[in-house]
Amino acid sequence: MIQITTFPLQHPAPQLSISEEKPMSLATEFRTSIDDDDFLARLLSSSEQLSYDPDKEIDWAAPLDPTKYGLNPEWSTLYGTPLWDKMSEEQRIELTRHEVGSIMQIGIWFEMILQQMIVRDQYVKDPSGDEFRFALVEIADECRHSLMFAKTCEKLGVPHYKPDPISKELARGFKALAFGENAYGAILVAEEILDVMQRDWMRGENVLDEVRTTSKIHVVEEARHMGFARHEIRERMEGTWAPRQMLAAKAIAIVAFVIVKNLVSKDVYENVGLDRKEALHAVKHNTHHQNLMRLSCIHLMDFLNECRLITPVSTPWYRAVHML
Repeated sequence: MIQITTFPLQHPAPQLSISEEKPMSLATEFRTSIDDDDFLARLLSSSEQLSYDPDKEIDWAAPLDPTKYGLNPEWSTLYGTPLWDKMSEEQRIELTRHEVGSIMQIGIWFEMILQQMIVRDQYVKDPSGDEFRFALVEIADECRHSLMFAKTCEKLGVPHYKPDPISKELARGFKALAFGENAYGAILVAEEILDVMQRDWMRGENVLDEVRTTSKIHVVEEARHMGFARHEIRERMEGTWAPRQMLAAKAIAIVAFVIVKNLVSKDVYENVGLDRKEALHAVKHNTHHQNLMRLSCIHLMDFLNECRLITPVSTPWYRAVHML
C-alpha cells in the first residue's frame, strides 16, 4: 500500500516541495526539469519505476469511513459561505463526496478526450522514438486512471455527473480537430487544475483514504504527463507565427473555461438536500473559492504567459472562472 504522509493545507497549493518520499521527489523533478536533452528518455524511465496498480493499493471492499470528507472542506464550493455555516456536518461530508465524484467524472470525460488527441498526434510517427513510446505510456496511464476514478465514484455511491450539453458537443468537435499546441495546451490546463486540488486532498487527514490514495497515484503519474505536455508546447510554439499563436491562446483559454465550469455539477446541491437556487447563488459569490482557484493557477498562468499564450483575447476567459 502507498504510505501517505500528512501535511497541513498550504496555499498557494502549487508549491511542489510536498514530501521527502522518493516517489514525490522524483515526480517533482520530472515535472519541473524539462529542458534536458534526455528528458523524454527520463520520463520513460520514471514510468517504469513509478507506476501503480490501484487495485493493489486500494481496498475497494472496505467500508467508507462515515466521518471523513470526500475532499478537504476548504476545497468545497460552498466552504466559507453562510450556507456552509448552516449545514450539518453530515450534509457537509455528503456534499464533498458528491463534489469529488463530479470532479472525478469530469476528469474521466477529459481523459477520454486527451487519449484521442494524443493518438491522432502520434499517428504514423516513428515507433522507435521516445516521444511515441511515452505517448503510448501516457494513454495507458490515463486508461488506468479513468478506471480508478470510476471505481471510486461507484464506491462513493454518487450518481453519473456529466458535462452540460453544450460543453459535451463543443468537446466532440475539439477532440476531432485540435492539434499541436492546442491539444497539448488543453491537456496541460486540465491536468494542472486537477493536480493542484489533489495535492491537498492526499494530505488531508479528514479526507477519505480512497480519495487520498487515488489522488497520490494521480499526482505522481500525472507529473510526467504535465512535463510531457509542457515539453510539447514549448517545442511547437517555438517560432510560431502570430496568427497561430493567437488562435492557440484563445482555444486553450476556452478549454480551461469549459473544464472549470463543469467540474462540479449544478446537480450536486439538490442531491444532498440543498435548495438549488440558494446554493448556486452562494457558489457564485464565494470569494474564498475564487481566491483559492487564482492562487492554485499561478504557476500554470506563468508558464502559459512564458509561451505567449496569455493574450488580451484569452485573459477574459480565465478571469471568468477565476484562474486569473
